[in-house]
Amino acid sequence: MITVRITKHFRGTPLDSSKLRTLVRAICGRFEVREAVVSIGIVNDAEMSELNMRFLGHEGTTDSLSFDLSDNADPEEAKIFDLIVNGELAAREGARRGHGADAELALYVTHGLLHNLGFNDATAAQAKKMHRMEDEILQHQGYGFVYNSDAGAR
Repeated sequence: MITVRITKHFRGTPLDSSKLRTLVRAICGRFEVREAVVSIGIVNDAEMSELNMRFLGHEGTTDSLSFDLSDNADPEEAKIFDLIVNGELAAREGARRGHGADAELALYVTHGLLHNLGFNDATAAQAKKMHRMEDEILQHQGYGFVYNSDAGAR
């Protein structure tokens, strides 16, 4: 079973928690994660900046932080994933990029979860692969092409 817990510290972003839970379960299913607890904390810029400095030593805000708190790497064992996503940034970026804050927030959740599932975006090639996967997942879940908004035109 995939359990999804959502805690909202930032109230400025509309949230359809059932749609977000469906997204997380779809991603887990796609990568054959059968047992997991996924906690999602939605925060503002100030809280994200503090957490970004505390956990990664990076100054400033970011879109998402992800942590795999699982005890082992056995794919048959339950996973414990903590995601922290920036609701304030999602509202700003969604408006700037011409889609809803909910779609931008779904992108941040997808991005963080993909990191927990082994994706990386440290190189240009890795980032391209990861962002392509994000858009594929988000398209299938009804959000459209969120990362590459022009992807549908290709």
